[in-house]
Amino acid sequence: MNTKITAAVLAAATATVALSGCGLKEGLTEKANGHVKTVGYTTGAEGKRDEKARLPEWVPDRARSVTEVIRTTGSERILRFTGGTLPAECVPGAAATQAATLAAQWWPQGQESRTDKVCGEWHVLVQGDDVFAFKPETLVSTRS
Repeated sequence: MNTKITAAVLAAATATVALSGCGLKEGLTEKANGHVKTVGYTTGAEGKRDEKARLPEWVPDRARSVTEVIRTTGSERILRFTGGTLPAECVPGAAATQAATLAAQWWPQGQESRTDKVCGEWHVLVQGDDVFAFKPETLVSTRS
């Protein structure tokens, strides 16, 4: 009978350690990378109506093939769309100095360092008919 109790205790302890290990891994991954959500819209107007992931107002309503990657635990975003004319609030400005930590197949590595316009908090680059935009992380962690 002691063998059955010992086996049950050993099984419970193993399960506890295994489950704790999974939780720890997820916690470390979350702390390092945060949560990321990708959204896509046919037009800029459609994206602006999405209450859960509203596009910035400067995105033209007539923009097409809009795709955005959003850090849900912070403020960083990368955005790409085709067409539309940028509004007057988008002015020539310095490239982003903070590197993007978000990634997407359509986002060329280092693209944020090539931006040459500023639309509010966004750094923007127009390449032909494509528009790429980066909003750097502005939330600062007080934990070390």
